[in-house]
Amino acid sequence: MKDVRHNIKVYLYDSFLTNNPNDLTAKVVSERTLNISEICRTAVGRGGAPSTAAAMEHNVALFLEEMAYQLMDGYSVNTGYFTANAQVRGVFSHAKEKFDPAKHSVLFRFNQGDTLRKELPNIDVQVMGMGETGIVISHVVDNKTGSVNDLLTPGGTLKIRGGKLKIAGDNPMVGISFENEAGNATRLEPNDLIVNNPSELMVHIPNLESGKYRLTICTQFTGGASLLKEPRMTVYDKTFSVV
Repeated sequence: MKDVRHNIKVYLYDSFLTNNPNDLTAKVVSERTLNISEICRTAVGRGGAPSTAAAMEHNVALFLEEMAYQLMDGYSVNTGYFTANAQVRGVFSHAKEKFDPAKHSVLFRFNQGDTLRKELPNIDVQVMGMGETGIVISHVVDNKTGSVNDLLTPGGTLKIRGGKLKIAGDNPMVGISFENEAGNATRLEPNDLIVNNPSELMVHIPNLESGKYRLTICTQFTGGASLLKEPRMTVYDKTFSVV
C-alpha cells in the first residue's frame, strides 16, 4: 500500500464489557457498506488499478470463488490482508463420534493479516464525542455457531449485548424483528424472548429463509421506572446471513 493517511470517525458509548461505570467504548461510524463492484470502480477511478472496473470485478470474483473452494477442502488462506480457515463448532462425546449437523457446525474465521496490520499506524482516529444514548447494540452472538455479528441459525438462540435493550411497553411497535433484503420483516413472538435484561437479550431465532437480514429492536424502556411515551427503535448496522 502507498503511504497515505486515512481517517476513521468514532463515537463513544458506555462500556458494557467492564465493571467500571465510567469506562467508555468507541464505535466506528460506517459511512456505508461497499460491495465488490463499488470497490473495483473506486480503485479504477483513483488510478490505482491499471484495468477496467468490469475486468477487475471479474478477476476478484474468480479469486474469491477459488478461495472459498480451497477453504471448504480444509486449506487455510493467507492473503497478507487477512487470514482465513475453517473451524468446526460443537462438542464430541467420544473419539468415534461422527459429525452431526444437529450438534456440530462448520464456519469460517477471518482475521487481519500482517499487510493490513502494518497499515494501522497510518489511520487517524477522530473522536466525535458521546454517541446518542438510546438503544446500543455492542455485539450479537449466534449461540449455535459462536459467530459474532455474522450468522443466524434458524431454530437456535441469539444473544444480543448492549445497553437499554430491555423490551418494555405496550405500544404495538415494541419488539424484535429480522428484515430481509426485500424489506419483509419477521417479528418475534413474546415467548421467543428468553432473557430480557437492559444489557442482554436472548431470543429464539425464527425459521428464517436463506438470505441477508437486519436486526431491529424497538422498546419504550428508559432505564428508570417510567417508560417512554413513544417507542425508541434501532436497526443494527451489521448484516446477518442465514445459509
